[in-house]
Amino acid sequence: MAYLINGTECETDEQGYLREPNFDDEAARVIAAAEGIELTDAHWEVIAYLRDQYREHGHTPNFRNMLKGIAEIRPEADSKYLYDLFPVGPAKQGAKVAGLPQPLGKGGY
Repeated sequence: MAYLINGTECETDEQGYLREPNFDDEAARVIAAAEGIELTDAHWEVIAYLRDQYREHGHTPNFRNMLKGIAEIRPEADSKYLYDLFPVGPAKQGAKVAGLPQPLGKGGY
């Protein structure tokens, strides 16, 4: 599987995660459309957070740490808020839509 982003074919793993990060907003739009997600400002907030965490740490946070981090940006955010945005799973589906490689399986940070 691959996504066509700005005229370039971007390779994915078996589960549809990009093999290499792509921080272009068009990547998020293309992947979100494939996931059946219509991006809102709230989605973009989470995408920006996940991309920043990836740049800073080389991977995205696990769900628990993601929830804490998002709550610092948007205090009313809770598990339901994040699952409403990314119903398959905020930490995994959020990273996919953000154009990032598949999150680490266990541990995170």
